Amino acid sequence: MMLLAGTLPIRSLKLKAGPGRLAGDGKFMIGEETFPANRGTGAMMAACLSICEKYGLGEPHCVVSGDIGKGDGSILLYNYLKEKLPGMGVKVMTFHYIMPNLPCHNMVIKVIKAMKKPPILIADAGFMYVAKMSGVARYYDVFTPDLGELAFLADREAPHPFYTRGFIFHMEDRAKELIKLAYEHENSAKFLLVKGEKDYICKDGEILEEVKDPDIPELEAIGGTGDTITGMIAALIYKGISEQEALILSARTNRLAGKLAKPTPATQIGEIIEKIPQALEEILEGNNNE
Repeated sequence: MMLLAGTLPIRSLKLKAGPGRLAGDGKFMIGEETFPANRGTGAMMAACLSICEKYGLGEPHCVVSGDIGKGDGSILLYNYLKEKLPGMGVKVMTFHYIMPNLPCHNMVIKVIKAMKKPPILIADAGFMYVAKMSGVARYYDVFTPDLGELAFLADREAPHPFYTRGFIFHMEDRAKELIKLAYEHENSAKFLLVKGEKDYICKDGEILEEVKDPDIPELEAIGGTGDTITGMIAALIYKGISEQEALILSARTNRLAGKLAKPTPATQIGEIIEKIPQALEEILEGNNNE
């Protein structure tokens, strides 16, 4: 089983869990309830679902709750994971946009460590933050930070991204330095995919590959284009592709899907997600012809 967990900015949403599938028109479903896939957790889940559909991987178990920044919905998610994870047989697990809560995070990690075969752990956004804050970042398999989030991982002293020091300026020029610092301070997962003008795929401090083409400046204005990468990584690893290859394929596919969508600043992330299967197919065909 693959499990995807995260919050959505929907005040009235308590907690919804069940099999996920695409619903078309920039939406996805959990059970019989429909949710927008316009950014954040929704975009991550929809991107993952698009690859699951392409390869017949089955419907991943999706769990979401509503959180508009107060942390109440995130606590519902933490408690759900504590209760349900031991009996679920999860092989790949992705955390996305869950507010940092040290006691709750450590409770979930304790449950995961007690499992006979712990799942591959992938974290984006808030869950990277709390992994670093708790001192167990190295227990994770994949983090997918943008450059601002990488700066927080690289800062040994900052207790929260708000307090990240001077790294925030001219970060594109300092990406390699920040990657090195994140690993040296043991604030990184085993693998990193650093999202930016150029994407860096790293393992244990070594940059394995840099992905910069195609370069589509219009994507910068479209919310969710980084979240889709995380969802693709989860699906490809679940399919059986190695972590390294899954990260490289996801970075390249994300860029090509953006190009195929012929984006403008008005383009919605759902239009790009629709192009993910085609983009992945073209990249894999290109790899086979090399």
